[in-house]
Amino acid sequence: MSVAPPVRVITQHALTGAWLSWALPVTDLEYGPELSGPGELRGKLSPRLVSQSPQLADPGNTLIYVESDGQLEWGGLIWDVRAQGADYILEAASWSSYLQRRFDLDGEHGGRGPYVNTDRCHVIRQIWAYAQSVPDGDIGVTVDSTTSTSRVGTPAEPYHSYWYDTTSLGDQVDELVSDQGTPEYTCTTSWNADKTAVVKRVKLGWPRLGTRRRDIEFSSGVNIIEDPEEIRSGDDYAQVFIGTGAGDGSAKLRQISAVRNGRLRLEATGAFPEITGNDVLRERAEWERAWRQTLGAVEQVTIRDTPAAPFGSWQVGDDVYVRIHNQWTSFTGWCRVVGWTIQPTARGGPQATVQLKPSASYTYGGQ
Repeated sequence: MSVAPPVRVITQHALTGAWLSWALPVTDLEYGPELSGPGELRGKLSPRLVSQSPQLADPGNTLIYVESDGQLEWGGLIWDVRAQGADYILEAASWSSYLQRRFDLDGEHGGRGPYVNTDRCHVIRQIWAYAQSVPDGDIGVTVDSTTSTSRVGTPAEPYHSYWYDTTSLGDQVDELVSDQGTPEYTCTTSWNADKTAVVKRVKLGWPRLGTRRRDIEFSSGVNIIEDPEEIRSGDDYAQVFIGTGAGDGSAKLRQISAVRNGRLRLEATGAFPEITGNDVLRERAEWERAWRQTLGAVEQVTIRDTPAAPFGSWQVGDDVYVRIHNQWTSFTGWCRVVGWTIQPTARGGPQATVQLKPSASYTYGGQ
């Protein structure tokens, strides 16, 4: 991926596939992906353009893409266009956002469920297959064939999707990827081989997306261009975590992970009713306690395109070494890239705002 100009914005009718604009004049453009989410795009349009040709950015019915140097870098659906002063603010989100506007009207994903000891990746594919099988519901998204050992449903309690449940299909997917030891996903967009059609993809990762990158880094004085905020909050801190699992009353599973480290004792709790084994619950409690002991985290950095970490060299889920040294902060450590936005026309040249989480906050099933 390269974000050097020229960057152009393309729109397409979501249902018919007709191309609407090959160079939509969007200013203040920023866009990017995220981990286990759709990512976003924002920009501004001319009010005159919108009033004369509203179909170019019809919310809920228009696909939008960003192309740079002949390669598609982002794609999604326009969801919101609104007047703000002399501008029209445009907001879009990538492919998984579509499922937030879809529901299981037939039950069991149109007969694909219920699920017993079923790979979560398979269930995600079935949800997408159901959504796109309904008339006027196919936006051409493909889901990776990735498999995992993370399962849902038991013979005693199968995993159901009921027609009377108002949980969106998007929320169902979120539930399948929201815990430790579950698959991850991100949304990607590219041209096909002859650039006649768009490949819209939900990329699944097991046991993770991304990898540890020893060839790039984000560093003060090298490619970080603003002093990032270091967050130190006692509200989330704890050296003791009490986790509860399945069961009721005195039969409820409980595991406690605790350490003494010379600080005032702080405790936190969490309920995981889906966990039916003490070994699994103990591991979860230890993980919850470990990440709560991380006091001081850098959640984002803004960088320029330099050889230290060229734009496009990192992917969603990668662990990148971060070095931050300024008058307030001295931080070094591995951080996981959980999303970013590119601003191709930022003052001073293209820049990226990268969202980070401490790498220690993640554990991966199968590893």
